Amino acid sequence: QVQLVESGGGLVQSGGSLRLSCVASGSFQRIGVMGWYRQVPGKERDLVATVTTNGSTQYADSVKGRFTISRDNAKNTMYLQMNNLKPEDTAVYYCYAFIWRTVFSGSSDYWGQGTQVTVSS
Repeated sequence: QVQLVESGGGLVQSGGSLRLSCVASGSFQRIGVMGWYRQVPGKERDLVATVTTNGSTQYADSVKGRFTISRDNAKNTMYLQMNNLKPEDTAVYYCYAFIWRTVFSGSSDYWGQGTQVTVSS
């Protein structure tokens, strides 16, 4: 049993900041790459940023320079610091993790429930 629990979403004005958190809990052996995705109704779910176990990061061009992804392996937690938010950042943000559950059950993709981020003009 593995769960990804997100927090930190909300409503902010353009230019404001939010920090999203994602905590992995349950029974698992190791967490691999983690990432944040976002989705607008009627659109595909798009990659925002990823971070490996060792801290290597990748960002979508649309958020580069404004968002920072990080993780605390000791806490099984990933963060997304979002600065200088724009109305076009409005979306449901999803936590993703690739997790090795056990030697017997192998690995799986896991997703959080999503958290709404709304940026007003």
